[in-house]
Amino acid sequence: MFERFEKPAEAYEFKLGAALTMEKKIVEMLEENIAAAQDAKVKDLLRTHQQETKNHVEVLEQVFGAFEWDIDDSPCPAIDGLEKEGKATVKKTDDSFVDSVILQGAVEIEHHEIGVYTNLILNARAMGRQDVVDLLEKNLHSEEQALQKAIAQQEQVAAVSPKPQSSRS
Repeated sequence: MFERFEKPAEAYEFKLGAALTMEKKIVEMLEENIAAAQDAKVKDLLRTHQQETKNHVEVLEQVFGAFEWDIDDSPCPAIDGLEKEGKATVKKTDDSFVDSVILQGAVEIEHHEIGVYTNLILNARAMGRQDVVDLLEKNLHSEEQALQKAIAQQEQVAAVSPKPQSSRS
């Protein structure tokens, strides 16, 4: 798309595209995590967030429309890295505590998403685009709620995960 950003709007459009790529990738990641999760509550939490994430994609597409830009899915190396780390960790984890590992990854990803939306909102506000701010704040609020739900579920799952054996006799 852009080899070099000449205007702030170009950088913003690129970041918006990266956010769209991020959300689409998360939909896929959640599908894999739903399959790997063991606990029904964890599966339900992930399914709910997957639907919310699909809504985030729609909101981002609306933002592209508000700017009258073509929908673009710029690369998002950060989500690629988080996906790779998550897959590797889940693969190495025993089923007895895989839910805890999945939720740990969810917490990390939610923090990343919150940072992405915060920056998109700050820049939209600087451009005087309250319409865009309003749209993106929906996604930010949803991500903040998802983070709290993931933390609450992680606290429950971690409390019942197998405890390490003490090496003392």
